[in-house]
Amino acid sequence: METKTLRLILGDQLNSNHSWFETIDNSITYVMIEIRTETDYAVHHIQKITGFFAAMRQFSNFLKSKKHHCIYLEINDKDNLQSLETNLSFIIERDHYTRFEYLLPDEYRVDAVLQKFTSQLAITSKVYDTEHFFSNRNELGKFFEGKKTFLMESFYRAMRKKHHILMSGDSPLTGQWNYDQENRKKLPKNHKPAPPLVFNNDVSHIVDAILQNDIKTIGSIDKTNFIWPVNRKQSLELLDYFTAECLPLFGSYQDAMVPNEWSLYHSRLSFSLNTKMISPAEVIQTAIVKWEKHPEIIAYNQLEGFVRQIIGWREYMRGIYWLKMPEYATLNFFGHKEKLPEWFWTGKTKMNCLKDAITQSLTFAYAHHIQRLMISGNFALLAGTDPDEVDNWYLGIYIDALHWVEITNTRGMSQFADGGIVGTKPYVSSASYIDKMSHYCSTCFYNKSKKTGDKACPFNSLYWNFYDRHEEKLLQNPRIGMMYKVWHKMKSEDKAAILKQADYYLKNINNL
Repeated sequence: METKTLRLILGDQLNSNHSWFETIDNSITYVMIEIRTETDYAVHHIQKITGFFAAMRQFSNFLKSKKHHCIYLEINDKDNLQSLETNLSFIIERDHYTRFEYLLPDEYRVDAVLQKFTSQLAITSKVYDTEHFFSNRNELGKFFEGKKTFLMESFYRAMRKKHHILMSGDSPLTGQWNYDQENRKKLPKNHKPAPPLVFNNDVSHIVDAILQNDIKTIGSIDKTNFIWPVNRKQSLELLDYFTAECLPLFGSYQDAMVPNEWSLYHSRLSFSLNTKMISPAEVIQTAIVKWEKHPEIIAYNQLEGFVRQIIGWREYMRGIYWLKMPEYATLNFFGHKEKLPEWFWTGKTKMNCLKDAITQSLTFAYAHHIQRLMISGNFALLAGTDPDEVDNWYLGIYIDALHWVEITNTRGMSQFADGGIVGTKPYVSSASYIDKMSHYCSTCFYNKSKKTGDKACPFNSLYWNFYDRHEEKLLQNPRIGMMYKVWHKMKSEDKAAILKQADYYLKNINNL
């Protein structure tokens, strides 16, 4: 009997350079499916759903242009059974396939679905690597085997050595591994950043289909001028623009925040990377080549900071995900149970930093890492928000948010709900840090310098309230011992006033 193979491609597996596509085989058919189980497991930004559907449809067209056989089910096709397993079962039976193949999913949830599905199949199945990452699923676990801590810097250095990136033999190219200390500058007041490169994709048909199917979404979209890349060509354009126009100042200002400047010098390549339209290897190589050609324009600290994000944090977070799931998704170190403030869904708050970061997220489905960590994440942690609530918000609102990268950054780095697996301390701050790195505070309704009283910045009292509330769990942490010394030295009446202010703000959180 002749072999007839069905190969599944998920929405985040759009790798045109995968070895699967090197040859044309008439006995192989590729299948791609838009389904409600993926649109509905969280309330997603409309740009996120649109971006994935647009990129998937473009990839399907690419496969067909290369003469591959391809089945594509759109979200409102009458034959679409709206779940992965039911659609695959129907197609396999209808078209008499004798073999099923798929690529390793990046999400634990989808991986479990496909493992169960293939275990019940009457036909042969096989799974392949996505040929995308620098490390495999289990590499981080093996690297840290027997260790109590999982230090990202150690894994980053190992990845640099393994792939010989910015290396001279076994040593870093410049004799120094990490230039993070040089990459924490506030944007000068009258400095105008490079304008973001945006695209003008017409996605009207996709947006109309989302609305016709009553798929619940958040955020806004211009359906005739969709700004995100939806294919490999546009992704490479964005990469080239970043290395030419943004990389020269990326490192210095990667932590800076400015009202109404949503892109700054960030690459915004995470959506293209996480859908695999481009690879981390080519992203890093393009940046290195640009630095080698123009060292007088691109200082080494700018390049190293970017390389560390890709081969360091990205690979590290994925490794933690596969090492610690599924338990990781349930961790709640502080036992936080509060709901997110209502204005997280509207941006309607008097706090400038949160208003700007949330409004920007609703408008562009994007915020850079410090806005996510030290503005929205910082506030959610200080407010005692349930990590499930925070996870769902981050997973839904950002175009680049896939579970493997979102939950480790949110529940781990941002909320310290993992008790220190990812971060060595909770990333909380008062207004002083926000003012140091941004231009939000000078025009805010609240006073950045006041801990108590009329218009006192909520971050200030909530900051000390957080440390007071969790002293038993945090006092012995060597990275924050100094904060407890400061707290313990305060007059009892001052501490009482701060805690009273925090209590008032927490009870009236939806009105801040």
